[in-house]
Amino acid sequence: MILVTGATGNLGKATINSLLNRGIAPNDITALVRDETKSAELKSKGVQIKLGDYQDFESLKSAFRGVNKLLLVSSSSDISKRFEQHKNAINAARETGVGHIIYTSFDMKNLQQSIMAEEVRYHAYTADYLKQVAIPYTLMDNTMYADMIPVLSGKDILNSGISIPAGDGKTPFLPITEMAEALAVVLTTPGHENKEYVIAAETAFSFGEIADLLSEITGKTITYKQPEVSSYIAWLVQIGASEDDAAYIARFCVAIANGEFDTNKSDVKQLLGRSPVSLKDFLQSIYG
Repeated sequence: MILVTGATGNLGKATINSLLNRGIAPNDITALVRDETKSAELKSKGVQIKLGDYQDFESLKSAFRGVNKLLLVSSSSDISKRFEQHKNAINAARETGVGHIIYTSFDMKNLQQSIMAEEVRYHAYTADYLKQVAIPYTLMDNTMYADMIPVLSGKDILNSGISIPAGDGKTPFLPITEMAEALAVVLTTPGHENKEYVIAAETAFSFGEIADLLSEITGKTITYKQPEVSSYIAWLVQIGASEDDAAYIARFCVAIANGEFDTNKSDVKQLLGRSPVSLKDFLQSIYG
């Protein structure tokens, strides 16, 4: 039995779809959800549904019984709570005899020394804790979603250009569907115990280069402007983000500008048996 946490989120849902596409029977997949009302789509596919919350240890133990492989999708709740929630899940897995935990970590040059350390070091703490407990683990160090490019780049970028304070820093953006397929491979094939994989594209791009790709795709000149961080935050608030969320997103941009995501590593081809979808092809699918 494979159990996927965060199953109604983007990555969890995409991973379940990848598992089904690989021929895993729906009744061999369990989706852990906090809100059963959001699980109708998964139920319609025949996937088993279990209720559980990272804060509720007993609910996790109940959900994990009989599970062989656990995909622990990192928590999306308040950052200060995430490591303790992950410990809850790992401890529940240990008590219920889960055989293998696959954790979605984060790919940066240094999680502990990043400008975003307060937001990302819980990944390092979770990885260290997994290595301490006596359960086989796999760390999947995910880069930034290519799917975030339209969100980060500004409003109406085909007419107004890209506007983001990301400097010339490069990021090996990868679509969520490719990350999900890599996860599905690890969940369904042997030999991944106690390993760490970087789930990133083979080539990193700056937002200036992304503007050039979009220009090629659309036949229009797409400009790249770099506003002040304060102006970018104000724009995010204007379109509906909270001030805290806007500041959080802006720190991603500064980390990009600092080159913190350009690790020059990728294990995707090794896992998928092919090169990942190129960024140009991904952008073509959105803007072409």
